[in-house]
Amino acid sequence: MVTEYSSNIVRKLASIARLTSEEEEAAARLPVSVVDLRPHQDFIREGDRPHRSALVVEGFVVSSKVVTGGNRQITSFYIPGDMPDLQSLHLAIMDFNLTAIVPSKVALIEHQVLRRLCFDHPRLCFALWRMTLIDAAIYREWVVNTGQRPALARTAHIFCELLMRFQAVGLAEDRFFDFPLTQAELADTLGLSAVHVNRVLQELRSEGLIELRDKRLYIRQWDRLCEVADFDPTYLHLQEKDG
Repeated sequence: MVTEYSSNIVRKLASIARLTSEEEEAAARLPVSVVDLRPHQDFIREGDRPHRSALVVEGFVVSSKVVTGGNRQITSFYIPGDMPDLQSLHLAIMDFNLTAIVPSKVALIEHQVLRRLCFDHPRLCFALWRMTLIDAAIYREWVVNTGQRPALARTAHIFCELLMRFQAVGLAEDRFFDFPLTQAELADTLGLSAVHVNRVLQELRSEGLIELRDKRLYIRQWDRLCEVADFDPTYLHLQEKDG
């Protein structure tokens, strides 16, 4: 039976690897426990030792680190189909927090179940490994984005990335997608002040590149936004699929 959970994981894996129908069915049959999350609820905290990995089924999740003094750096976004703590299958202690930004659902999969899946279906194991490698590539790009690009390009780059990631799993209609982050949360992502983020968003709007309305982001001039962002989607590895 196709469920919201199973369609999400199959879409995600199919976006980064070629799978047989048998492999898709095996991924869709994984036993899970679905958990509802409140807005701003942490479901993984730094120092936890989880025995399950999470699949985002619905909503929007971020990873973050908090430094002494309480300042937060958001280090990644996770959308439906993503597995934000897959590394916990091999790394015992979590070194970041996972937080739902809006009401969300995650499907929790026992590590022993994932290990059995990898043993029985080596190509699915490679697909999961590929998922973690792509996560690492995204981290590297975010380091460059935050450290080297000016604020306007930095913000535009995040928007370009999100559109492509939502499109890859069939969750972007035309060139708009759900974008529930506040300006303060976007500031925590970009390493800017909330006031600076507000100015950048006004500039992107005034140039006719984007529109933010009803918690949705509309990209009005894709080619121009990519130019402003210095955006090269190679690091997302959406087109190269192992056989």
